[in-house]
Amino acid sequence: MGRRSSVPTGGIPFLHEKQIEREADLLLEEYGIKFAPVTAPPVPVDGIAELHLELALEYLDMKSLFPGADVHGAIWFQQSRIGIDQSLDPDANPSRRGRYHFTLAHEVGHWRLHRQHFISNPAQRTLFGDGTPHPDVVCRSSEGSQPVEWQANAFASCLLMPRKLVHSAWTEFRGADDSPVAITELRKLYAETSAIEPWYRHGQLATDQESQDLAMKEEFCRPLAETFQVSPEAMRIRLEHLGLLVAHKVKSLF
Repeated sequence: MGRRSSVPTGGIPFLHEKQIEREADLLLEEYGIKFAPVTAPPVPVDGIAELHLELALEYLDMKSLFPGADVHGAIWFQQSRIGIDQSLDPDANPSRRGRYHFTLAHEVGHWRLHRQHFISNPAQRTLFGDGTPHPDVVCRSSEGSQPVEWQANAFASCLLMPRKLVHSAWTEFRGADDSPVAITELRKLYAETSAIEPWYRHGQLATDQESQDLAMKEEFCRPLAETFQVSPEAMRIRLEHLGLLVAHKVKSLF
């Protein structure tokens, strides 16, 4: 199984979400100046990666490269190269386009946030059996809570679903209503559906209230997810972070 190349002993520096969002916004601004402003979803993450950042993108059989590991993407900093698992190829598997976009944006996040922190001396890198270098970062879905992976996930979310575009799309989606939606509203909205059919999430039966609520929220935001060409799960998480999907609404005096 592949391992990460060394990083400085201090590890990856802490970055606040606001710093990560500013970096994602800066990248969008750079792309807009060089090519065309991004004024509506979906964000052209392929163009950002390949045209603006000049990163080589290729689909790889990650299961063969990393047996037994849940690897979706990897990046080679010196080679300016991104590898995406071939199962996410959106041309071959259109239903996985959202996952592909997030994985690519995640690797772009590593490029913008982390490449300066990884050792660049090729002599210190491990190699595959055929002599090709190991990726600098191997992105396993099971390691999403690690600081380096959390930061790349946050960057991908901000890049694919910019705050201004999400708020604008939300207001249009809600019929000119920009207020947040609480889970209690969704339970009422889907009460009849829930009484007829059970909820499923990630192919598994949602047996408790928490998983059912997640399934409801992701079903509710599915149209927005399609607009931004991301997964319903990614859209749900972004809406929660922006305070548009909430547990309870704050009562107003007005």
